[in-house]
Amino acid sequence: MGRRIGYFIAAAIIVGAIALAVFLVSLAPEPERREPPSRIPYVETAAIVPGSGAIPVYGAGTVRPSAEIDIAPQVGGRVVWVDPGFRSGERVVAGQMLFRIEEADYRTRVREAEAALADRKVALLQAREDAAIARAEYERYSSRQDAAGVASALTLREPQLNAAQAALLREEARLAEANLALSRTRIEAPFDGFVREESVALGQLAVPGQPVGRLFAADAAEVVVPLSDADAALIPGLWTTEDGEVSARVVADYGGIRYAWPGYVDRAEVSLDERTRTIDVIVRVPDPFAAGEPLETAGDPLGDPPLLVGKFAEVEINGLAPDSYFRVRRAALQPGNQVWAVGQDGIVRIVPVQVLQRGNDEVFVTGAFNRRQAAIIGGLQFATDGMAVRTGGSAAP
Repeated sequence: MGRRIGYFIAAAIIVGAIALAVFLVSLAPEPERREPPSRIPYVETAAIVPGSGAIPVYGAGTVRPSAEIDIAPQVGGRVVWVDPGFRSGERVVAGQMLFRIEEADYRTRVREAEAALADRKVALLQAREDAAIARAEYERYSSRQDAAGVASALTLREPQLNAAQAALLREEARLAEANLALSRTRIEAPFDGFVREESVALGQLAVPGQPVGRLFAADAAEVVVPLSDADAALIPGLWTTEDGEVSARVVADYGGIRYAWPGYVDRAEVSLDERTRTIDVIVRVPDPFAAGEPLETAGDPLGDPPLLVGKFAEVEINGLAPDSYFRVRRAALQPGNQVWAVGQDGIVRIVPVQVLQRGNDEVFVTGAFNRRQAAIIGGLQFATDGMAVRTGGSAAP
């Protein structure tokens, strides 16, 4: 009897627990139904933009002056005057006297040469007179004696006359040489430029041929841009172009702001650099010491800097202008020169391209693109022709 009651109570507890569990489950909210995630990959795209105009050719190089010379006296002597403007960093103009060497010795040589020349002039007059007298005497003698022979040059004093004329010419040359040496005591700037360095002082003994300063021209600057033959081929008429036909732009940083100066392709070397196997293209900047044009709109320009000699600068040359090409983001260019293009239907097309030029953020290519296609720039590691993708836009290149 007691066991039956115990079994009954246990069964009642179990039934009650089951009923309670069913009741609690019935009170729970039903789970939210969600669609399973799509297995079609999501990619980021950028526009494929039809190109127009010239393709830029990018390069870089160091700014150098168009001409640079040493300043050295051609005559020696003590320096008696130095232009206060003959200092490093100062600007000089053509014909400006930079310093002067003591002239006393050279003026003395000029006077000596003048005196010797005057003496030779008198000697020449005397030789002419003697030659005239000799000829007159010979003619008078020959008329009385009925001589048929020809008088010798020595009889007519012609060698003496020629020697006197040659001596006069020699003294004239010596006088010109003395005047030239005197003029060279004034050392002048040969062109408009800037003083790079100087080492001359008042009282210093100048030695002929020993440099005492250095000038570089102010009319223009040059940037030597090493380019591969593929990049050089994009410059129209590289070896036949006239000055200014192929424009360029030189960009340099100053105080964290980028400035630009206009220029043009002046010439190109006709031999490859032995170390880099590149072609040196020389870009000329006609007015490098004028203030550059700031490229950043944020911030104020800092001091209107010139294009400093020795500065490392970037160069952008206007290259060829093909009839048809495209601009795409650099991230869109895949190994093997391919671009994964996707149309509005979300289907990938692998398009082989020919790369015309690589920029910092974009590439210039030719290929069989459609107008409504975009280039995949992210979100996909591997693609096959015809696969489906979901797209997300990005800014145009």
